[in-house]
Amino acid sequence: MNGPVDAPWTDLYPDGVRADQVGGAETMLAAWDSTLARLGPDSPAVHYFDRTLSLGEVDASAEALAASLQDLGLRAGDHVAVYVQNDPHWLITMLAAWKCGGAAVAVNPMLRERELAFVLSDSGARFLVCLDELYPIYDHVRDQIDVEAVVITGPTNFGVRVKSSVPASWESADNVHYWYDLVTARWGTTAAHQPLTGDSVALLTYTSGTTGRAKGALNTHRGMVHSCRVYAAWFSLDEGDTVLGIAPLFHITGSVAGMGVTILTGAPLVLLHRFDAARTLQAIQARRTTFTVAAVTAFIAMLNCPDVDRYDLSSLTKVASGGAPVSQATVDRIRAATGWRVHGVYGLTETTSPTHLAPPDHPAPVDQRSGALSVGVPVPGARVRIVDVESGRPLAEGEEGEIVVSGPMVVPGYWAAPEESAHAIRDGWLFTGDIGVMTEPGWLFVVDRKKDLINAGGYKVWPREVEDVLYQHPAVREAAVVGVTDSYRGETVKAYVTLVPGASAAPAELIAFARERMAAYKYPRVVEILADLPKTASGKVLRRELRERQGRIS
Repeated sequence: MNGPVDAPWTDLYPDGVRADQVGGAETMLAAWDSTLARLGPDSPAVHYFDRTLSLGEVDASAEALAASLQDLGLRAGDHVAVYVQNDPHWLITMLAAWKCGGAAVAVNPMLRERELAFVLSDSGARFLVCLDELYPIYDHVRDQIDVEAVVITGPTNFGVRVKSSVPASWESADNVHYWYDLVTARWGTTAAHQPLTGDSVALLTYTSGTTGRAKGALNTHRGMVHSCRVYAAWFSLDEGDTVLGIAPLFHITGSVAGMGVTILTGAPLVLLHRFDAARTLQAIQARRTTFTVAAVTAFIAMLNCPDVDRYDLSSLTKVASGGAPVSQATVDRIRAATGWRVHGVYGLTETTSPTHLAPPDHPAPVDQRSGALSVGVPVPGARVRIVDVESGRPLAEGEEGEIVVSGPMVVPGYWAAPEESAHAIRDGWLFTGDIGVMTEPGWLFVVDRKKDLINAGGYKVWPREVEDVLYQHPAVREAAVVGVTDSYRGETVKAYVTLVPGASAAPAELIAFARERMAAYKYPRVVEILADLPKTASGKVLRRELRERQGRIS
């Protein structure tokens, strides 16, 4: 055994990955400066449709934007909200905020007026970088928030070459500025850099709100550097790789496994504005991408493209999926269609992405009860416990309980939310709210969210287990299970299902399929077939929305 006695899973680590592989550059900005110096300004940084931005272009744009924001009053410690799609502006703005000693606030571009007003107000953002097509949403709530300056940009307007057109009515709006004007005015100058430390907040990243009110997690520079180093070491990433940016950049996965890995290693990042399955397949072939982390829903969308088999997808050999446990049936289906071997990853916004990764050279075991694959073993620096949901008492190997984690990746808390912080993070341990099981020598199986537990006539049913059985049916594309009110059982199990294009299956057929494979209290009594499941932009199914649309079952 090569690993320590209390961490036997380190024997499963890829070659070159060590249990003590923590630390690195103190800040993400220092990591960026190091990459720029090592590879030079002409090295590619971002591939965006038919354009390639070099490291030097990105850095010069960030310096110019930072200097202009300082002219507008940006100070060290300020928050700059980023309300754009998967565009180069995200990386440039984040770097600009760091150069000024500030932090970026990740804003989901799918947010509407009420939601946007909440995030901007809650985060205390003084500055907003906003995509031109999203500006009208901000304009409706501008009087409700204290943003001091808005910078409008367009999808192609990331340097000084192209000026996006905007309605003339915006020209007269107070505090509105244009990316092109700000970057052009200060092009070639250097901002007044302000100091950062490892404890400085790099990103304010909001939880998805799948179970309640969203909270701003304080992702630090130290935590980001650590998580980026874990991905780079685990998948042997360097400047010779090309990162496929599928995950939304406002999500912690996109921030770390996308932009962060590029900052740390110099591997260029492929961005496509919005996810589109066919366009992504084209980019994989054209750019010869090698690494990506994405929700399983994105992989399912690509494998279901009618002409998926005509693309050369062989370059993409370092592939991971997070957001929810993946069934063996789904992994097999993806591999058959694309050749990709999808590895599990587990993490949260509050853990700055991964706490667990599936070792590439060791097949992940399957949970015999549900058919779900293990999400992996603890990454370097991560400490993990399974505790009793009610008492917090540590449980033995193989017992089911709440997953709690500690390590350099765990955030210090939530922005302006001391009570929520104290409840979630206790003595450095994050209580994730996820239910799981750890088996020898450290494999983690995620059962479900604690709040999603269904109580059917006194029996506990975890939605994930039912979903994984439904995924074994060849016609099922996606499945989401919730508890609905039942006058006899209190709650009963209902499944919402989408079907593989061209396939057919009646609800009664799917109910019978599950009944043959599960205990009588577990199988769904009701199945409803939908065109699509409601999801967050990061691909997580919104079970809360499914519950809210459901009436009583009599």
